[in-house]
Amino acid sequence: MNVNATFIGQVIVFVILLWFFWRFVVPPLAQANTDRQKKIAAGLAAAERGQKDLEEAKSRADAVVREARERANQILDQANRRSGEMIDSAKQTASAEGERLLASARAEAGNETARARDALRREVGALAVTGASRLLGREIDAKAHAQLLDELAEEIARG
Repeated sequence: MNVNATFIGQVIVFVILLWFFWRFVVPPLAQANTDRQKKIAAGLAAAERGQKDLEEAKSRADAVVREARERANQILDQANRRSGEMIDSAKQTASAEGERLLASARAEAGNETARARDALRREVGALAVTGASRLLGREIDAKAHAQLLDELAEEIARG
């Protein structure tokens, strides 16, 4: 055999193999490569969108937190004002109740004083009648002399 014939045979086999690879092996590899590039591009785009969404979510969360803090501060201020109002109201109620109790106690003391004076008048009147009956030496009828005893009690109360 001749070297040229072998060489030509190897070139023909090489060309057939090249055509076979170009026809049947390269397109699936190219397709797989293209698909991988598309997946990577889609992943990068999704990552960017995710990053943007994350930033937007953070900004919304910050806004919600800010709003919640402001609302909490408003609620605290309102609660402080309300507690101050309740304390003032309780103070006013307690003061009014104290004044009412003091007035009631004064009225009760006045009533007790009046009752004590009346009781004292009756006792003084009874003692006066008893003393007068002893001085006169006879029994004085308290019912018969009720008007006289009332006048005597009034004089004692005035004097």
